[in-house]
Amino acid sequence: MPKEKILIVDDEPNIRLTLVEALQGWGYDPIEAGTIAAGRDLFESEQPLAVLQDVNLPDGSGIDALREYKTRQPQAVVIMITGNVQLEDTIAALRGGAYDFISKPIRLNELQVTIRNGLEASKLRREVVTLRRERAQQFNFDQIIGQSFAMMEMLRLAKKVAASEASSVLLQGASGTGKDLIAKAIHYGSSRADHPFIAINCAAIPGTLLESELFGHERGAFTDAKARKEGLFEQAQGGTLFLDEIGELEVGLQAKLLRVLEEGKFRRVGGLKDLPLDVRVIAASNRDLKSESEAGHFRLDLYYRLSVIQIDLPPLCDRGDDVLLLANYYISQFNQRLRKRVRGLEPDVIEIFRRYPWPGNVRELRNVIERVMILEDSDFITTAWLPRDLIKDERPKPKEEFYAAAMPVASVPLAISPQGRFVLPESGIELEEVELSFVRQAMERSGGNQTRAAELLGISRDQLRYRLKKIEDIQATD
Repeated sequence: MPKEKILIVDDEPNIRLTLVEALQGWGYDPIEAGTIAAGRDLFESEQPLAVLQDVNLPDGSGIDALREYKTRQPQAVVIMITGNVQLEDTIAALRGGAYDFISKPIRLNELQVTIRNGLEASKLRREVVTLRRERAQQFNFDQIIGQSFAMMEMLRLAKKVAASEASSVLLQGASGTGKDLIAKAIHYGSSRADHPFIAINCAAIPGTLLESELFGHERGAFTDAKARKEGLFEQAQGGTLFLDEIGELEVGLQAKLLRVLEEGKFRRVGGLKDLPLDVRVIAASNRDLKSESEAGHFRLDLYYRLSVIQIDLPPLCDRGDDVLLLANYYISQFNQRLRKRVRGLEPDVIEIFRRYPWPGNVRELRNVIERVMILEDSDFITTAWLPRDLIKDERPKPKEEFYAAAMPVASVPLAISPQGRFVLPESGIELEEVELSFVRQAMERSGGNQTRAAELLGISRDQLRYRLKKIEDIQATD
């Protein structure tokens, strides 16, 4: 295993010799330079993990060299050394990112401890940076699966929110729609990505403990408070705090949270002073918080404060063939985990997945795929191991019945092209007025349910949305 390199930059040969011998004895690989310029070149070519930098050298200031080192390699441990300690130099060095400041004559025992602690701290910082980069790639918006109109519109809004300075965001959607995934994508797609992402489920912690969890407490604030504790707001400083199931928050805590969001500061339980807040709060709920507010179950003023930016996550039944994209993704995941080679879905399973309303949304789909993958032995997923709820015989009304019952608007037969367009079978001419008439009738017949209307028309839900938008445009110009 290669030894850790440490660069010595000092214009006194005797000091360099002493430090080289000491570092070698401690198990490090020392390299040395007598000038700022030589030290800069060695730092660039050798990339040492630590630097012992003299403050005053003939060709420049060690403080300026420190700033260059930290600009090129922020994780480098730079320990400043001087024979004439001045307060101004010490302050400048620490502000420039120096790990510590040591005076001459150098006490080697002290230096050994300082180097060891500095390298350990640097290693931890590098590991944190690596972990955050991996998580940023894992939760990148590009990793979110979905090509439906509803999903693309939601992601477009979420990306804008991530790039903004919005201090609070509200995610609303049924259980299993992926609110936690979108919250992480917003965090790791923002300028806060290098800072913590802290999540808490407000429904999982009793109200008596939740205040201390969120805001922290001072020693002696209550019976078991034997030491000061940082709350989640403090731990998330500079980053994001995700409050899942915020609709379960007790009314008293809702008022305190509103104060924090409004004033940009908070106070520990039992504390006497306010602490500044630099946190983006992302709240999520599977309830309609506006309705909950109107019913008196959630503070209306808190709802308005949170919903300045509101993102509604579409249920899986409104996402068209995203269900098939997600199914294939989970098949690939479980192939690796279960060491199987399932290639996909049988055609009849595809139709079942398209028809099924998925009340449990993406979470339910994932569980279904996991169950079937455990039990299935064939190359494709068949109906053999599907849960009973999925294979109930509740087939929708065939599109042929709909067209037979629909009011005619032209004395010509109608057909559908492979692209989902309504055309004259013989001439291939697009019949815009005809298709929009059938769209209106399908929406009336389905009671406004777009998924059902698309099934009646024999087109995808995205194609139906496109035509509904066209109707809106026509009505707007009338």
